Amino acid sequence: MLTKHSNDEDLWVAIVNDDSDAFAILLKRYWKQLYITAHAYLKDNEACESVVQDIFIYLWEKRKQLTIGSFEKYLNASARYNVYKQLKSARLSPVNYQAPSEMVENGYTYNTGEQNLSAFELLQDVNVCLDLLPDRCREIFVLSRINQLSNNEIAEKLHISKRTVENQISHALKHLRTSFKYSGVLLLMLSFFP
Repeated sequence: MLTKHSNDEDLWVAIVNDDSDAFAILLKRYWKQLYITAHAYLKDNEACESVVQDIFIYLWEKRKQLTIGSFEKYLNASARYNVYKQLKSARLSPVNYQAPSEMVENGYTYNTGEQNLSAFELLQDVNVCLDLLPDRCREIFVLSRINQLSNNEIAEKLHISKRTVENQISHALKHLRTSFKYSGVLLLMLSFFP
């Protein structure tokens, strides 16, 4: 019988087999952690609750299709991804104020606000493009480029071949290149995804 002390893997297997009690245990285990992660970026209680609810609704609805190796890492990546989606939908701007003394360097001042906004908007556009990828391809790309896992680590985690990982990453990069072909930001985009 599953309890609150059961490990994530056992709970996930039960969830895939439609065990709502196991889902409730996992939800209680990670709800606060995901809320805190979202709140670090959004600073809005209602938006944070929405992000966490969306993650768990998605998990329940897609439980038969998802293959999750490390549940905690998967949830953290999902939280960051959903925060970016929330920021995009709310049209929030990540403008950080810097005191003039922090901006002065060698007698010159630099206004990085426009650069920060451009980089943020680019990241949002990349996330929208990634949404168009198949779930597995997007998951592999996020693990590789955002979570910085090696191809071998991804293959082991997802129980697939290294060649499959390489093919999926190539497919995602090709999709991104095509999507940004005419926007003139391909070089900048590649700096986000080494």
